[in-house]
Amino acid sequence: MDITSWRSKVVRILNSCTTSSKQADSPAEIKSFNDDQKKEAAFDARDRGIRTVPMSRIVGSVGRYQDFDSRFRFKHNMPSERLQRITEAMREGRPLGPVKLYQIKDDYYVLDGNHRIAAARHLGHDEILAHIFEFIPSEDTLQNLLYRERAEFSDRTKLPGEITLTEVSQYAHLLDQITDHRETLQAEHGLAIPYEKAALDWYKMIYRPLCTIIRRARLIDSFPGRTIADLYAYITLHQWKEGRKRHYGIGIEKLITKNMEDFRKKMAALKDTEYPEMKQGITVFVLMNVQAKREVKLIEKLYELEEVREIHSVHGDVDLLLKVVLTRDLLSSDAEIISQFVHEKVRQLPGVNRTNTLIPGLSRIKESEAE
Repeated sequence: MDITSWRSKVVRILNSCTTSSKQADSPAEIKSFNDDQKKEAAFDARDRGIRTVPMSRIVGSVGRYQDFDSRFRFKHNMPSERLQRITEAMREGRPLGPVKLYQIKDDYYVLDGNHRIAAARHLGHDEILAHIFEFIPSEDTLQNLLYRERAEFSDRTKLPGEITLTEVSQYAHLLDQITDHRETLQAEHGLAIPYEKAALDWYKMIYRPLCTIIRRARLIDSFPGRTIADLYAYITLHQWKEGRKRHYGIGIEKLITKNMEDFRKKMAALKDTEYPEMKQGITVFVLMNVQAKREVKLIEKLYELEEVREIHSVHGDVDLLLKVVLTRDLLSSDAEIISQFVHEKVRQLPGVNRTNTLIPGLSRIKESEAE
């Protein structure tokens, strides 16, 4: 090989490496809804109403997927007065209305509100309020069959939370429970009860308490690949429908009565002191970014909250650090209790830009510091 050919080869290699490096450094495009809709054959749409959606699950756009990178930043870094106005409005806590999202399985795609999504990402928000239109996959795979069963269950019950099962036909077992519970309620009250109202009562007074008991007992650790909803369906099928008792460990079977309605009444009358093994305290740390001119007033407002045990003004990326102790109960999950406190009592305060909640795993506290 002569010197000219050698130099040409080196230049080609260097150019190739430079191009590859630029491609590696550039965030990938967000996903195209139309492409994924065709791939999943998801053309049957259902209005799921308005609810909060984790920002991490918003992965694409319906019409503008080529304008943004995977972090929902404009690709060409073009200044946008509209984006600046929306970002400032979000920072000040002004209401902007829900965005509109299309959903396929666990992924969400922006139909309307790309600028609001970009601003929320820029400000570090964990979730956003959205009006959801879900598209149901039609191909006959096991995953899609389970997904369609879950969608049909959601359509029938209109429950506020998702119930995820991993075995086919188990949703029918839950629907039977709701039907039985509805008949009981109608007999107790002497009037007709709408199915959705009975479903919500079943969810709050039967399903959620038993799922909380299962979670606290850590039964799920013995069943990898299964969900807490799976264990709920298994336990209630054997205990309440077939009348076969099981030993589940750490005295959990003492909480599960012979039939569903007795369990409901027991949970409704439950006192915290009756079951000391169910830990009642939830300690969380809330990191806050706030407007500098409102920091002192925010400290005063937060200090008035009974749940807030400590407040620290700190330097760095975080402005305020809170230590919060919340009270557990068997009718709500820890996530629901924490989310409700942060959303209703912290994020609504004027001057709060964003929050981040940390839940301790393993903790050790020195006695001198704990006194």
